[in-house]
Amino acid sequence: MRQIALMIALSSAVSPVWGGEWRSLSGEEVRAALEGKRLVYSSGAWQEFRASGRTLYNAGHDSWGYWDVRDGKYCSAWPPSDLWACYTLESDGEALRFVGESGEATTGRYAETEE
Repeated sequence: MRQIALMIALSSAVSPVWGGEWRSLSGEEVRAALEGKRLVYSSGAWQEFRASGRTLYNAGHDSWGYWDVRDGKYCSAWPPSDLWACYTLESDGEALRFVGESGEATTGRYAETEE
């Protein structure tokens, strides 16, 4: 089940770098960077991070999970599993990068908003 959480949270194991140097975000910065936002990954998949703690990931179909900030990291769980996987969140000022324990990384950019 942990593999499912990793698959959904990470859209690809290889990610391009779009900006400058990467900086790890603190717990408060993680929440501010994600809450109420939508990220688009290099694969074309996207993910929304709701203030309620729900997250919607779409890579051709919707998959609902949960997200939280724990010990300064972004964490997610994807039912039916109740296992939480956590990632360091980094920013280069233009993009966000999720880095797992083994060093795998996925990069996303904020979706363009329509106003």
